[in-house]
Amino acid sequence: MAVWVGVDVGGKRKGFDVAVIDDRRVLALQGHLTCRQVVDIVFENRPAVVAIDSPRSYAPEGRAARDGELQLARSICRIRWTPDARRVRGSAYYARILEGVALFGALASHGAEVIEVFPTASWTRWHDKRGSQSRAAWTRQGLAALGLENVPERTNQDQRDAIAGAMTARQHSLGLTETIGDIVVPIGRW
Repeated sequence: MAVWVGVDVGGKRKGFDVAVIDDRRVLALQGHLTCRQVVDIVFENRPAVVAIDSPRSYAPEGRAARDGELQLARSICRIRWTPDARRVRGSAYYARILEGVALFGALASHGAEVIEVFPTASWTRWHDKRGSQSRAAWTRQGLAALGLENVPERTNQDQRDAIAGAMTARQHSLGLTETIGDIVVPIGRW
């Protein structure tokens, strides 16, 4: 049975949220994990694809954003920019990016295909732009529309984004994504 993993990345205090799915259900949903714990989950589950909600690289030196982020912002939805490495390392604001880059590095030797995703772009492709809805209401509605079994009755935003990452990983396995810079997004509605 094929499985897919989605990871929502937080800073050191918040940790990582991870969703493991198969074709029709959520198999596991965990939060506040360390990088090592995420690597262990990947090793134990052997997913076809791991999707990480974090930049896998920095902008070129002296730049404030990556080209793919600029293109994604023009074509799908807004996104926070990833500046060059010096700027990321010099500000606590970017701690989440450092954690994500470290996770990409830690998973590089584990044999799974690892992709960068941006769940807001996935939700937008699956369910249109958010409009006036709160982000929470929009993603709750989107999660229900995905039709997965075994989704907890109550989820937080990080859990919903981890599930969206896992679903994007699944679509990637099926050839139903495109890559904008480093960011993998669904090509259409679920």
